[in-house]
Amino acid sequence: MQQPTNLKPTTTLFSRGLLLTPHLSSNETINLPKISVLLQKKLNSHVWSNSNVDWLLEDDISMKMTNINDFRIRYLECDKVPKISDTSQVLLLLHGIGASAERWLPVVPELSKYFKVIIPDIIGFGYSDKPTVEYTLDFFISFLQGFLDNLSIESLNIVGSSFGGWVAMEFAMRFSRRVDKLVLAAPAGLMQFSTHVLDQYIMAALYPTPENTLKAFMDMAFNPSIVTEDTVTDFVNRMRLPNAKYAFMSTLLGMRDSPTLNERLSKILMPTMFVWGKDDNMIPIQCLKDYRLVPRGELVVINDCGHSPFVEKPTEFNQAVLKFLANRTREDHIK
Repeated sequence: MQQPTNLKPTTTLFSRGLLLTPHLSSNETINLPKISVLLQKKLNSHVWSNSNVDWLLEDDISMKMTNINDFRIRYLECDKVPKISDTSQVLLLLHGIGASAERWLPVVPELSKYFKVIIPDIIGFGYSDKPTVEYTLDFFISFLQGFLDNLSIESLNIVGSSFGGWVAMEFAMRFSRRVDKLVLAAPAGLMQFSTHVLDQYIMAALYPTPENTLKAFMDMAFNPSIVTEDTVTDFVNRMRLPNAKYAFMSTLLGMRDSPTLNERLSKILMPTMFVWGKDDNMIPIQCLKDYRLVPRGELVVINDCGHSPFVEKPTEFNQAVLKFLANRTREDHIK
């Protein structure tokens, strides 16, 4: 694939299924997960601009870049909503710690029929920049605020998983007028103890061998057969990126040192749905007892499902999310 010559040096290029980034020397490459390689089969249709690269991928998914405080942020975007007006309602998907935007791909085709779906690689993770900073709660909230401002998004719905759910809850409490509805898949933030599965995942992040990673992901899922070689390879490759381990551990410390959510859950004013795998051994469903303090919260439990219902049970997850988002309107939102 011929590459244009007028790209800014901060642009990330995709070619022949490999990711080339300024983080690496010119002769280093990172193999993308197979699912990303499959998406790149439709890279023939692309649009170039002065500020970013908009690659049109399979299922109308675009891969884009934006800059926030001079940090490069990668994100995916998909919008298949019939164009009745110039704008579509935005649905932002926030991944968990150590993950990337691709984690959400099983649910994107269906959700994008009704919403403009945007999925960032949260700063410090995926293929976004990983600066040497303190990854505190305030840092992530500032990132999310800047990301939405860059994309001129005034109001939206947010779906957050695990760590992404923690960020989503905090953002919703601070900027309630920007968030219409909130979906939280096994959110982090209130668990006062660790679990064996979480410890395994941390071990895989610090020592990202295929063996450690496979064990961590299999323990995380209800049905271990759902874990693919591509999932393992992608995680290993990303955790070997410069500063990846630092960002991971700094985020864990930032979560540990953040103020407890227990006394502040009543500040989540918008309609909120919790989605939990009944067999989640990473953040057990028993943690949900604290979340019932959310005034307008409701719960969906998915049977035979572990920590990532959008990966393990994408059909059930989409049905619950779409029903919830359709049943409530912005006028229901208590200010």
